[in-house]
Amino acid sequence: MSPTHTRLENFLADDQLTKTQIIDLIALAIKIKNHPSGYSEALAGKSVVMIFEKPSLRTHVSFDMGINKLGGHALYLGQQNGKLGERERVSDYAKNLSCYADAIVARVFENSAIEGLAEHATIPVINALCDIYHPCQALADFVTLQEYFVIGKGIDLTKVKLAYIGDGNNVSNSLMFMAAILGVDFTLVCPAGHEPEAQLFSKAKAFAEKSGSKLVLTSDVEALGQQDAIYTDTWVSMGFEDASKKAALLETFAPYQVNHQMMKDSGASIVMHCQPAHLEEEITTALFDSEMSVVFQAAENRMWAQNAVLVTLLTK
Repeated sequence: MSPTHTRLENFLADDQLTKTQIIDLIALAIKIKNHPSGYSEALAGKSVVMIFEKPSLRTHVSFDMGINKLGGHALYLGQQNGKLGERERVSDYAKNLSCYADAIVARVFENSAIEGLAEHATIPVINALCDIYHPCQALADFVTLQEYFVIGKGIDLTKVKLAYIGDGNNVSNSLMFMAAILGVDFTLVCPAGHEPEAQLFSKAKAFAEKSGSKLVLTSDVEALGQQDAIYTDTWVSMGFEDASKKAALLETFAPYQVNHQMMKDSGASIVMHCQPAHLEEEITTALFDSEMSVVFQAAENRMWAQNAVLVTLLTK
C-alpha cells in the first residue's frame, strides 16, 4: 500500500471515503491485479461471510473467487435466510456473525441494513450494494478509468470527463460521489423525476466544490456536451420491476439510449455498464459488443477492487 494510506474501518458508502483512501484503493487494486501471487496469502486464516438478499452474478462470483485468490475462506448466505431484520434483529445478526467471521459482505435492499450491520458488528462490513450506494462497482469503474486513460493514454484522471445517462440510482450515486471527491468532471443526464435525491446531489456538489471538479445534472440529452466516457445502467432497478409500468417507462427513457451516435456526438472513446444489460433498451447491442465497450474489463476489476478493499480492511 502507498505511504499515504489511511486505514479503513468499514467500506459502506462512497461519501464516507476521502480522496486519499480512494486513490490508495485504486492503486492497490491495480497492484494486486498485476502481481496476484504477492497477495495469495493476504487473507490466510481469514473467513468472510457474504450476505445476499438480492440475486447476483458478478458480485457473488467476484467476491468468492477474489477471497479465494487472497488465501481466505468465503461463506455464502443467500436469499433463503430472508430479509435482514425479519427472522431476527439486524443487531443480533451482526453480533452473531462477528463471533465467527473476520468480515461481512452484504448485498441488501436497504441501506439501513448496512448501517445496522456496521453499528453492531465488531468486524469490518463491506457494502456490496444497497438502494442508495454501490461503492464496490464505482471503485471498479474508477480502476478501469485509471487503466484506460491514465496508464493507457497518460491522461491525468482529473482531466477525464465522465457522463452517466439514464436512471438516477445506486450506481449513479456512487459514481457521482467518487467523481466529486476525486476531482473528476461528472455529468448526470436523467429524465425528469428520475434524478438523484436532492440531498445526495447537494452533498456531491459540496465535494465537487472542494475538489475543483464540475458536477452537472440535466434532463436534456442535447446538453451532454463533450465527454471521454459514457456510463449507463438498466432503466429498471433489480427487484423493482413492474410489468404494468414498463411500457411507459421505456417510452420516457427512449431518448436516453446510449448508442454509436451518442458516442460520436459527445466524442466519448469508451462506454461503461455495470451489467446486467437490457440490450436495445439503455444501450444498443452493437455498442455493448463493440471495441469501445469496457464492460467486461470493469467486470473483472470488480474482483481486484474488492480485493483491495479486503486487504486494506483485514491486514496491517
